[in-house]
Amino acid sequence: MLDTKFILANLDLVRKATDDKHAASPYIDFKRFAELDEQRRKAQAENDKLAAEKNKISKQIGQLIGQMKRASDADRLKLQSDSGKLQEESKALDEKMQSLAMTFADCERWQDEMRAWIPNVPHESVPEGTDPSANKVVREWGGEPRKFEFKPRYHHELGADLRILDCERGAKVAGSGWYFLRGDGARLERALVSWFLDVHRTRHGYTELFPPFFVTEKTLYGSGQLPKFLDQMYNALEDHLFAIPTAEVPVTAYHRDEVLEEKDLPKKFCAYSACFRREAGAAGADTRGILRVHQFNKVEMLKLATPQTSWDEHEKMTADAEHLLQELGLKYRVISLCRGDLGFSAAKTYDLEVWAPAAAKWLEVSSVSNFTDYQARRSNLRYKPAAGGKPQFLHTLNGSGLALPRIQVALWETYQQADGSVAIPEVIRSYMCGQERIGVNA
Repeated sequence: MLDTKFILANLDLVRKATDDKHAASPYIDFKRFAELDEQRRKAQAENDKLAAEKNKISKQIGQLIGQMKRASDADRLKLQSDSGKLQEESKALDEKMQSLAMTFADCERWQDEMRAWIPNVPHESVPEGTDPSANKVVREWGGEPRKFEFKPRYHHELGADLRILDCERGAKVAGSGWYFLRGDGARLERALVSWFLDVHRTRHGYTELFPPFFVTEKTLYGSGQLPKFLDQMYNALEDHLFAIPTAEVPVTAYHRDEVLEEKDLPKKFCAYSACFRREAGAAGADTRGILRVHQFNKVEMLKLATPQTSWDEHEKMTADAEHLLQELGLKYRVISLCRGDLGFSAAKTYDLEVWAPAAAKWLEVSSVSNFTDYQARRSNLRYKPAAGGKPQFLHTLNGSGLALPRIQVALWETYQQADGSVAIPEVIRSYMCGQERIGVNA
C-alpha cells in the first residue's frame, strides 16, 4: 500500500492513479482521508501535551513523597493531602490520554482500511491511456508469422483430434472452464514446466521454491489481492484459506516480517504452481478450448530488490521470460501496459504476447511487473542498508516465466504439420524421452 505521508503530499497524483486504474471505490474518500489525518495528528499532539503534564505531576508526587519521610506528623498530613490531589489529577489525565489514544487508533484504522483500496501509482514511463488500445509495443521477435501450405487448425481442434485435450470430460467433472490434458498433452505440460524451472535455476540464477497452493487472508492482503479481488478467489471458508491465483502470492510472503541484508539482494525465486481464478474471462469470449480457464499451470519468477536497483531488475526479469520464448521459437511481442490496463498493485508492467497463427491473435503468456514498495509495505518486507541507518522497504517484482496453457496453444498451432501431427520444439525433446512429434494418441 501507499505511505500515508505520500498520499497526503500527492493527493492529485494518487487520485489520478485511482481513476486511471478504474479503482474508484466507495471505500475511498480522499477528503475524509485528509480529515482523519488531521484528527489523528491533533489527538497525538494533545496526547503528547498531556503526557508531559502527567510526567511533571509524577515528579511533583515523587518530591512530596520524599518530603513526607522527613516531615513532622502535622506537615505529613498536609503533604499526603497534596499528594492525593495530584494523584487524582494524574488519574484524570490518564483517562483523557486513553480517550485520545482510542481516537488516534480509530483514525489510523480507518485510514489503513482506505489505503488497502488505493492502488499503486504508475511509474512516469507508463503510457497514458484508459484501455488496452493505448498499450505500447516495445519490441517484437520472430520475424514474419509462419506461412502454412495448408489451412492451419485451431488448438481445440488439434487437441481433440490428437486426443491430448478433453474439455468435455473436464466440464463433466468440474463444470465449464475446466479441462483434462491427456497423453502427450499432459506429458508436454509437465516437460514445459520442468524446462522452465531448470532454465531459471541454472541459467538465470533463481532459487526454486515449491509453495503452498492455499494461503491465509493475511498472505493475500500482503500481495494486494485482498480486499479488492475477494470475489475472484476460490476459498475454503471452514479453514480460512484461499486457493492461490498465482505463486506470486505465497512467494511474496516467504520473507514477510523479515529484515534482509542489502548484501544478500536481489533475492531471486522461481516457483511452479497451479493457479485458480474464479473469473475465467468475459462471457462468450474465447470460450472454446483452453484460452480462458479456472485452473492453469504457471512458473513464476519473483525478485526482492532495493529501490535503487529494481528498475534494472525489471528489465532483466523481462529478458529472462523472453529467453524462454526465443528458445521455443515462438513469435512474440513485448507490450508496455498503459495506466488504464495496469494492475492494481503494479507501478509498471510488460506483457509478453505470443502469436497463435490459426487464431490469428496475440495471446498473453507473461506479465512482468515492478510493484515498487507497494507489496513490501503490506507484507512488512524490509532490508538493512549496507551504509547503515534504519531498515527500508524493499521493492518486489514478479513475472510469469511462463504461463500455461496458452504456451501449449501457441505451440500446437505454430508447430502443427500437414498430416495433423504437432512437432515438439527441440529444446523440449529431452524432457519427453527424445520424442519429436505428437501424433494420434490412443
